[in-house]
Amino acid sequence: MLGDIVGSPGVNILQSYLLAIKKSMGLDLVIANAENAAGGSGLTPSIFKKLKAAGVDLFTLGDHIYKKQEIVNTLISENCICKPANYPSSSPGKTFAFTNTVDGFTVAVVSLMGRTFMRPVDCPFSAAEKIIPEVQMITNLIIVDIHAEATSDKYLMGHFLKGKVSAVLGTHTHVQTADEQILGEGTAFICDLGMTGPYASVLGRCIEPVTATTISFLPNQFSVASGDVRMSGVVLEINAATGKTDSISRVQFCDKDLQEKFNGTEDKKLVLQPSP
Repeated sequence: MLGDIVGSPGVNILQSYLLAIKKSMGLDLVIANAENAAGGSGLTPSIFKKLKAAGVDLFTLGDHIYKKQEIVNTLISENCICKPANYPSSSPGKTFAFTNTVDGFTVAVVSLMGRTFMRPVDCPFSAAEKIIPEVQMITNLIIVDIHAEATSDKYLMGHFLKGKVSAVLGTHTHVQTADEQILGEGTAFICDLGMTGPYASVLGRCIEPVTATTISFLPNQFSVASGDVRMSGVVLEINAATGKTDSISRVQFCDKDLQEKFNGTEDKKLVLQPSP
C-alpha cells in the first residue's frame, strides 16, 4: 500500500514505474490513498483512470474526498474505491472496496477517519464494529486505512482491530514513520505510510508560500511542489488462507533511483529490495 498520492508528481511517478515495480517485486496487488492526487486536493475521474492504468488496484480517500465533485459518479459506480466508512450514510460512495488478485483471492480495503484535529465525523470505532463483519463475509484479506492526524487515534485503531484484519495502515500526515510491526494475531501496523509525491516541500506543497502565510497570516496559493519525488509505503506478505500478515516492510523509492534502475522501461527484470 502506498501513502497519499500528491498532485501530478505523485501521479507521474506511478505512471512511469509502478507496473515495473509490481513485476520486479512480484506484487499481487497495490492499494493507494488518492485523496490528494488532483492538484493536491481531491481526485477526478480522469486521474482515477490514469492511476488504475498505472497499476493501482484499490483506492482509499480521506477528508478531501469530495473536493472534486465530479468524482461522485465514480465513487458510486466503482467497487475498487471507497469513502471513509464513518462518513454519514447519505454521503456518496461505498463503505469498503474490493477486487480479486490474479490468483483469484478477494482483497478488501476499508477507510476510517480519525476525529482528533479533523472534521467532525461519526465514531470510527463504531463504524469498524459494523463494517468489518460485513467485509469478513466475502474475504479474510482486509486492509484498513486509518486516515488520521493523531498518532493515538491510529494506534488505538490498530489495537482495536488486532486479530480481526490483516493490517491497519495510517495515512494523512504524509510523513513515513519507522514503527512498522505486527501488533499480534497477524495484524500489521504502521502509523503513517508516508507520501507519494514531492519531498522537497512542506508535505507536498511549495515551501515559500506556506512559510509566508505562516509568518504573515496573509493567504497564498499552496501549489504542489515538484522536487525529490518519491513513492512511499509498505509491502505486506499475507497468508491467503488465514488472512494473517507474516511480514511488513517499509519501502521508499526515489524518482532518480527508479530512472537509473529501469531506464524508463517496464521490461527490465530487477528485484527491488524494501528499504531497511
